[in-house]
Amino acid sequence: MNFKNIFKNTSNMTTENTEIDQELEEATLENNANEEQTIVEELSVEEQLTQDLAKEKDKYLRLFAEFENYKRRTTKERIELFKTANQEVLLAMLPVLDDFDRAITEISKSEDELLLKGVELIHEKLKNTLIAKGLEQFEVKAGDAFDADFAEAITQIPASSDEMKGKIVDVLEKGYKLGDKIIRFPKVVIGQ
Repeated sequence: MNFKNIFKNTSNMTTENTEIDQELEEATLENNANEEQTIVEELSVEEQLTQDLAKEKDKYLRLFAEFENYKRRTTKERIELFKTANQEVLLAMLPVLDDFDRAITEISKSEDELLLKGVELIHEKLKNTLIAKGLEQFEVKAGDAFDADFAEAITQIPASSDEMKGKIVDVLEKGYKLGDKIIRFPKVVIGQ
């Protein structure tokens, strides 16, 4: 072979090697790009999972807080219901208690001590039973300033003095509370 042919073959080989090197380099770059894209996709999947987890955690916390508020509200309503459950029965018994008060007043005018003592015993027993169920007498007396939030004015009469104007002159019917709630307002007469 001659030198020219060898040189030609060598230069062809060099050209072929260069082309192969370029193809290898392109394949390597493409492979690196694919790997980077896969890493980016994996990060995206990881980020997506992290975001989904955060959303679910937020949803769970909101649901839990809502449930706790529901439990607190229903417990409070149940306690209020138990406190005022016997309100209707107590309201029905108040006229009986008023009748006992009137009866004691009238019997005390008579001379019969045994009758008075018997009625007072029954009155005290009824009163103590109602108190045990949560009933309290709402104290309003003559001479107190009239407050429409805590008493019901039945009528107005001329005041005996200037200092009795706008004040309670007489209490016609006692008022009662059940816990903190007034179930019957006292009925009063006020001075004008």
